[in-house]
Amino acid sequence: MNNLPLKIQKYLNKYSIPGWSVEINTNNKFNNIVVIPAIYEYENIKRLLTLLLSINTKYLSSTLFLFVINNKKMTTDNIKEENKHSLELLEKIVYKNKGRNDTLVSFLIDSIINIGFIDASTEGKELPNKTAGVGLARKIGMDYSLNLFDFRSTSKKILICLDADCSVSKNYLTEIVESFNKKNINTAVIRYEHNINKNDDETKAIICYEIFLRHYHLGLLYANSTYAFPAIGSAMACDVESYILVEGMNKRKAAEDFYFLEKLAKSYKIYEINNAVVYPSERKSWRVPFGTGQRVGRFLSNEKNEYVLFDPLSFDILKKWLFLFLNDKENNVENIISQAKNISPHLYYYLNAQKFINIMNGIIKNSKSERQLYNQKLKWFDGFKTLKLIHYLRDAAYPEINMFDALDELFKILNINFKSKRKKGTIPSIDIQKKYLIEMRNYIYR
Repeated sequence: MNNLPLKIQKYLNKYSIPGWSVEINTNNKFNNIVVIPAIYEYENIKRLLTLLLSINTKYLSSTLFLFVINNKKMTTDNIKEENKHSLELLEKIVYKNKGRNDTLVSFLIDSIINIGFIDASTEGKELPNKTAGVGLARKIGMDYSLNLFDFRSTSKKILICLDADCSVSKNYLTEIVESFNKKNINTAVIRYEHNINKNDDETKAIICYEIFLRHYHLGLLYANSTYAFPAIGSAMACDVESYILVEGMNKRKAAEDFYFLEKLAKSYKIYEINNAVVYPSERKSWRVPFGTGQRVGRFLSNEKNEYVLFDPLSFDILKKWLFLFLNDKENNVENIISQAKNISPHLYYYLNAQKFINIMNGIIKNSKSERQLYNQKLKWFDGFKTLKLIHYLRDAAYPEINMFDALDELFKILNINFKSKRKKGTIPSIDIQKKYLIEMRNYIYR
């Protein structure tokens, strides 16, 4: 750590959690590190490692794929056993221990792919029961990566997040590295697409969930929100500079991606890398209390009607509010709150509940320039407050409506020309649902 830049040392001293180490059989340093948390993922790790052998090789020699094999102390024996197999596999690769019939290990050893791992699974190295989860696993991988970058190189030092159950396009690494370096960007989300080629129940579930995600994204785009980006943990990246500035990854057990990107968005523009693709898993999962795996499981269990979405009227209120709030030049708080009431009385009630007048007066008092005032407004009315407003409007005035009615209305206000020949209030066939989803993807990635 003595050769690290001072700001890296300060970050690690203040925010990094001791107790783990990186296993890697090289003295080389890297420009790009892909952090992959994994729990109970032996077969998926093998599949991902096989996939890495086929991706574009241009930046492989300057990239490390770092697996964080993790579980909490109080976990089941089958999880511990599977993690043990994962560690044994990675140990063979890292320490170049070719087996007689282990073709995958031999190929990886002979390749230029750099593999490393952190053991956060075996006895004495497990994650604490209280904080164990994907957020902490990502944080450990990202924090410990800071010791492995080649800070003598002028190339961007990029931290890339991926999951063990994902697939990626062959140009995945090249597009990320070149986007960061050629465009001099600090943070980005990568294009994501779930597999919707089948017609089984899990495919129906993931189509429904991805429509839900993209509907919210499109609604925020329509409203011109700064926080209009997807929060997919396996499809985000940032450089070391931005990672340090926002004080690193959080330790949340779920939604770690949302809060991490939100922090980054308060200081940097979140770019979209659309020419490479991450393909997240569509499986149900127990690993997080909410998110993709949980939503797929809920769909399959028929716990509730999943074919509903926010009423687009909520996004129209958000759009009008953001225009008023961010473009006001008079700094008259009473006038802002009065105009907010004219937009919607429910918006007015929400802002009062958020103590808007007191907060805004404080922001004005502490802002020394118009630019600083604007930035402070963006930081106050952040992604979380945006989501809370949409939820408040849902609960107070605009309940969720039929999923495809909502999409038809949203497509109309976005000038998306899409004809489904579907009767209002109905759920179309899975083939039509796929067409809706593809239309949403095309609009976002146009």
